[in-house]
Amino acid sequence: MSIASAATDTYYSREAFRRWCEIQTKGRYERVDGRIVAMAPERGAHLRVKGAIYKALDRAVAAAGVAGQALPDGATVETGDSDYEPDALVNCGEPMADDAVAAPNPVIVVEVLSPGTAATDTGGKLADYFRVPSVAHYLIVHPTRRTITHHRRTGEGIETRIIVNGPITMDPPGIVVTVEEIFGAG
Repeated sequence: MSIASAATDTYYSREAFRRWCEIQTKGRYERVDGRIVAMAPERGAHLRVKGAIYKALDRAVAAAGVAGQALPDGATVETGDSDYEPDALVNCGEPMADDAVAAPNPVIVVEVLSPGTAATDTGGKLADYFRVPSVAHYLIVHPTRRTITHHRRTGEGIETRIIVNGPITMDPPGIVVTVEEIFGAG
């Protein structure tokens, strides 16, 4: 089955999607509303920022001594009929099992914008990630504009801040990263 037909006219359950992915010889895919969607190749700016975010989250988790782990891209966040692979995340509580593909308790989810994914990352994924009860923070990073949009769950809904410098405090789990860690001194 070609990815074109899979993406347009076949619904995949989570289990069928994972079986399908296991037999692919190349490429990366997400399941969006039950349909398979190919992930585009990543550009240099995207890769550099994604790596810096993972390192900043990993440092912050260790410095705060929280019971959690920063994970680079590859870990899945399950949201209803979608299985997303964010660019980085922080999983708290029970660690991700060695043979698992999904983070059991994602608290922070990060997406780095790409030209082809900006609308999805700021629309459908925003709504879907906050359907996961454990997700408290969703960071959307613009790699060339040096901005981070921080969506945070509150008692009344979702609060949004656009951050161009300084600290980004995320509680829970009680960690702080800075814009400068991610983009370098501006």
